[in-house]
Amino acid sequence: MTGGRFITFEGGEGAGKSTQIARLSDRLSAAGVKQVTTREPGGSPLAERIRDLLLDPHAGPRSALTETLLFMAARSDHIETVISPALRAGTWVLSDRFADSTRAYQGAADGVPDRVLTALEGIVLDNTIPDLTVLLDLPAEEGLRRAHARAHDTLPDGAQDRFELRDEDFHERLRDGFRQIARNAPDRFIVLDAMQDVDVISASVWDAVSRRFGLS
Repeated sequence: MTGGRFITFEGGEGAGKSTQIARLSDRLSAAGVKQVTTREPGGSPLAERIRDLLLDPHAGPRSALTETLLFMAARSDHIETVISPALRAGTWVLSDRFADSTRAYQGAADGVPDRVLTALEGIVLDNTIPDLTVLLDLPAEEGLRRAHARAHDTLPDGAQDRFELRDEDFHERLRDGFRQIARNAPDRFIVLDAMQDVDVISASVWDAVSRRFGLS
């Protein structure tokens, strides 16, 4: 298999993106596909430092526009140092979140105007568009329950990041935003019910990827 492919996973809190990326990575490796997994915000040393600031619940208040600019700065470095070099080398890139998350979180859920996001994307993305995006769709209440349980189980103080601490209305707007983004780009998206068993979801992801990219 030659030629890099860019696959992103999107969804609200607790949707299971990390699990599904890990499983897809394993399947691709077994099929002989060279790939790298990454995440946003983060993925590069500078972007990881910005991630710490963005997710810190004690970092203090900021506007949605300021938050958007921080995400875009992290994304710019991520593209320049990780995503674009990998794709040019023929390596597949699997990313836990990308630009659609900014559209959903800061746009649909927090009100940053579409024209602002479009202008910033024109500067930052440089035509870096996913070949396939998997949206794991989950009711906001269930996603927050999972996120809370995950924090309680994995972190010493049960701390949650600043987005997990937003109220349910925010997360409902977020879910609606992701769904609308998917409706606007049906050729790029597959939307999966994240309430299903993880094995069922993994099988659906592999079916979509293998069909689209000619893998057996």
